[in-house]
Amino acid sequence: MGAGALKLSLVIDRHRHLKWKALDPLEHFLMVLCGISIAGFTFSVFLDVVTRELGSAWLWLQLVTTGFFAWGIFIGMATATRRIDHLNLVEITKRMSGPKRSFLEITNRMIVLLVGLAMVVFGWQNFLNDLGSFRAPSLIPLATYTASVPISGALIVLFSLEQIINGWRHGFEGPEDADDFAGIVK
Repeated sequence: MGAGALKLSLVIDRHRHLKWKALDPLEHFLMVLCGISIAGFTFSVFLDVVTRELGSAWLWLQLVTTGFFAWGIFIGMATATRRIDHLNLVEITKRMSGPKRSFLEITNRMIVLLVGLAMVVFGWQNFLNDLGSFRAPSLIPLATYTASVPISGALIVLFSLEQIINGWRHGFEGPEDADDFAGIVK
């Protein structure tokens, strides 16, 4: 990069050897959605409190808050899976190497992958059931909230497969493991 170039990406380079560059735009997009969800949740709760204190509550704000919360949690879970910030035994495995580490890393990611598959299967069933249920008084289908579960599950499966395949091919050890260990030893 030149002196005037600025990298605006929200994709972190940590564990780069376990990631496909082709999925970087998806991670960036998911990080933006996480930010929107947090901001939307915070702002809708703030407006809910203010309107209630003024004696003129906007009941539909609870629906907005629920939507931002549900989507933020599940999209955040998928994003954290890609960034290896969630559901991993990093502290145990980063001091290991070779077959023992590969076994633990693959086992961990297979468990996460199975959880993702369960989210897809049961989340899809729940989504279909919720197509006939509506939130009062707005009559918004509950499926607008529960759709976040199978979508998140599919992303978790994708990111788990990405890490398993790349870890199998390139190994799970990365330069950040040596840096973390060097920082502890010093």
